[in-house]
Amino acid sequence: MDAGGHVFSVDPLERNAAKGHGVITSMAAGNDVILLGTSRGWIIRHDFGAGDSFDLDLSGGRAGEQPVHRVFADPGGSHCIATVLHPGGGETYYTHAKWGRPRPITRLKGLVVNAVAWNRQQITEASTREIILGTDNGQIYEMAVDEVDKREKYVKVLFELTELPEAIMGLQMETAPVGNATRCYVMAVTPTRLYSFTGIGSLDTVFSSYSDRAVHFMELPGEIPNSELHFFIKQRRAKHFAWLSGAGIYHGDLNFGAQHSSTSGDENFVENKGLLNYSKLSDTAEAIIPWSLSVSEFHFLLLIGDKVKVVNRISQKIVEELKFDHAPESISKGIIGLCSDATAGLFYAYDESSIFQVSVHDEGRDMWQVYLDMKDYATALAHCRNPFQRDQVYLVQADAAFSTKDFYRAASFYAKVNYILSFEEISLKFIGIGEQDALRTFLLRKLDNLASEDKCQITMISTWVTELYLDKINRLLLEDNSTTVGNGRSNDISEYESIIKEFRAFLSDSKDVLDEATTMRLLESYGRVDELVFFAALKEHYETVVHHYIQQGETKKALEVLQRPNVPMDLQYKFAPDLVMLDAYETVESWMSSRKLNPRKLIPAMMRYASEPHAKNETHEVIKYLEFCVHNLLNEDTGVHNLLLSLYAKQEDDSALLRFLQCKFGKGRPNGPDFFYDPKYALRLCLKAKRMRACVHIYSMMSMHEEAVALALQVDPELAMAEADKVEDDEDLRKKLWLMVAKHVIEQEKGTKRENIRKAIAFLKETDGLLKIEDILPFFPDFALIDDFKEAICSSLEDYNKQIEQLKQEMNDATHGADNIRGDISALAQRYAVIDRDEECGGCRRRILNGGTNRMARGYTTVGPLAPFYVFPCGHTFHAHCLIAHVTRCSSQAEAEYILDLQKQLSLLGGAASKDVSVGSNEESIKSMTPADNLRSRLDDAIASECPFCGDLMIKEISQPFVLPEETDQLASWEVNPPVQAQKILPMIM
Repeated sequence: MDAGGHVFSVDPLERNAAKGHGVITSMAAGNDVILLGTSRGWIIRHDFGAGDSFDLDLSGGRAGEQPVHRVFADPGGSHCIATVLHPGGGETYYTHAKWGRPRPITRLKGLVVNAVAWNRQQITEASTREIILGTDNGQIYEMAVDEVDKREKYVKVLFELTELPEAIMGLQMETAPVGNATRCYVMAVTPTRLYSFTGIGSLDTVFSSYSDRAVHFMELPGEIPNSELHFFIKQRRAKHFAWLSGAGIYHGDLNFGAQHSSTSGDENFVENKGLLNYSKLSDTAEAIIPWSLSVSEFHFLLLIGDKVKVVNRISQKIVEELKFDHAPESISKGIIGLCSDATAGLFYAYDESSIFQVSVHDEGRDMWQVYLDMKDYATALAHCRNPFQRDQVYLVQADAAFSTKDFYRAASFYAKVNYILSFEEISLKFIGIGEQDALRTFLLRKLDNLASEDKCQITMISTWVTELYLDKINRLLLEDNSTTVGNGRSNDISEYESIIKEFRAFLSDSKDVLDEATTMRLLESYGRVDELVFFAALKEHYETVVHHYIQQGETKKALEVLQRPNVPMDLQYKFAPDLVMLDAYETVESWMSSRKLNPRKLIPAMMRYASEPHAKNETHEVIKYLEFCVHNLLNEDTGVHNLLLSLYAKQEDDSALLRFLQCKFGKGRPNGPDFFYDPKYALRLCLKAKRMRACVHIYSMMSMHEEAVALALQVDPELAMAEADKVEDDEDLRKKLWLMVAKHVIEQEKGTKRENIRKAIAFLKETDGLLKIEDILPFFPDFALIDDFKEAICSSLEDYNKQIEQLKQEMNDATHGADNIRGDISALAQRYAVIDRDEECGGCRRRILNGGTNRMARGYTTVGPLAPFYVFPCGHTFHAHCLIAHVTRCSSQAEAEYILDLQKQLSLLGGAASKDVSVGSNEESIKSMTPADNLRSRLDDAIASECPFCGDLMIKEISQPFVLPEETDQLASWEVNPPVQAQKILPMIM
């Protein structure tokens, strides 16, 4: 044991525990409850949890020795079964913790019960549920007792040993769910055999299935009268078992969830079986058989003589010897038995009068060392409790592998050692023997075990691993060069490829911890260009990667790198000249697949490519890309359009150039331009390249129609005619252009005179009457005969005659229209209206024809006794002063001031205006109009141009508010004031 002290300790628990009821013959424990059977038929119950005890009499009033053969307690300490031996046989009793008097089990009368198996999974405080009892005559019974019923529910025989009838000395039972059913496992031992029963369903079903099949059993030599079977229980589940047999302690692990099974299908839950020979329990050759047995998690407690020896279950070595301090007055023969309390985790030993408690103190603390000594490293690691213990396990494994020259395995284990052995010591182990590969493995595993906080150490180790990889690659290359062609060479090549792949994987995993500059210098110093490019790509140094691929002529790989989403766009423009010269097709295809590129920044690369000579039938890749930008991407950059136009101009066939010039690139935009190239640059370029048709189109587009026609005449007269006909909004310019064409046509004709004249006349017809014969006559020579133009001149004279007749007709129509207008004017002066006698003024509602009124507008004279008035065609009539007042009120301030000013001027003229208003309807009066009449006419136009009730004045009043701004005070007087609140009257106290 280590310095932590003993695992097991002994404490006297109860002296004179029999209380005068004889001596202790049997003992059982469960849940801090101890049940003692005495030689006089008593059961003494000690409940340490409740702190009380009481005695139960099983003697039935019979005198003499009636020893309690066996006493059994359930794990909860509530149920108890005891067998008392009488001269006439045995009698079995059941008692509950709440009972004061035990009940005999009549069905078992005369039978000696040696073993009881409790159903730990289903037992409750009130009911035992199914329990199994083993008797002295080799029978197995099933029984159930309810505390409420005060008696057993049933007792029935499950099985009987017939082949070799022996006493059942030990029973254990375990259940486990299987789907919706329950699987039962039962183990029973006799002095020589261990039987196992298993099946699905009730106990009755399980045991009845063995009526037609053999029972599985384990038989060991030797026979002892005190054979025992124990399960170690942890968390209400059995973990392992031990059988105290004549040959030794047969033990093993229990795995009730295991799927494997034996040929008989019975022993599928027993694993790691072993036998502890009794010869290991003493220093002599003679085997000492223990008298009793208890099982802990890792140890056996064996009662040998007056001592309890603690044996490690795994190593089978004695780890302690427990001695007991008996009472001085005791006449005990020594320890007579052991029992365990699975619920409380305690063990007890007893002699004839005393009870001793055996406590367990962390018994698994040194199990890692036990497993390590047995070289069960995995289990040893599972039982380690601190890093130092794990280091020792790893170190033992590493040293073992190192000693057998399994250096790779040793490196893996050394990498897990953190405290016992330093990093430097382990590294020197491999360096000293020249195992570079094992050292690399150790460093890699060390990296896996380091925490992320150890950044400095991770970087240094990763750099060292990088250098070891490079050294390994170089050594493989040297070996490859020194070997001959054969199997060895192919193996070296495969190993070389494997190490390259492994190295690249390491670089990918360690790219974030490796120092960038150091790593790249290492790769460069070892000449590993491919790995240098690979690492640069990992670190996103794409410029280095692309430059390498261009040097190697691998355009596709370079373009693939540039097309990655995280690659800066500037690299596309930087390497574009080299890539397009290396492989124009692949480069342009890559450009076309990326819509993020700015074509303007690619112009230097495209111009470099365009400056190189190309075959006639070769597809011009730059033109293809520019066409894609212009037509598909709708690019509007002037530089792009100019470059495309310049490349078109260099082609022998000008059809593509003309199509480009005729395209209206801005037609998709509202008010967009027809082109985006520079027309002056285009004209200069086409003139230099002698693309005359293109120049004609550019002149026309720039509205330089005279230059366009002049140049077109040098190329094709038909083109000149088409250009001249384009001008539609300027008749003079259009005629001038056609005259230029006519002059050229006449001067260029080389036929006979009559034929030339005939062609000139035909040309005049093409102008659709724009040119006459007299327009083109100056272009003919002076000695041309007039007879040759006779027909054309006659035709022209006839046209003029028609025009003269048309003008005469128009003049007659104008004269007739003027006469009609004069008649209308005369009729307008003689207009009159009939006024009804009761007609009222639209303003004051008084009769218009009411004589004797004193109110008269200033500037107006009365007509007899009547006041001046206005009559409108719609029938409304107004006094003059009423109409003036209404119009000025409804008009704007400027119009009102104008009307009042006219009225004031009329009043100032005074007597000059005293004319009869009825006079002046004739022409003489109109011609001799006085200033007063002029003012009155202007006043009439201002106030009487339209009826105020039917014209625009009434329509404008719709937008006027009902309440004018100056009437706000009057409007406020109509507001309803809120009612005055009633005053609160306070009572007066006298």
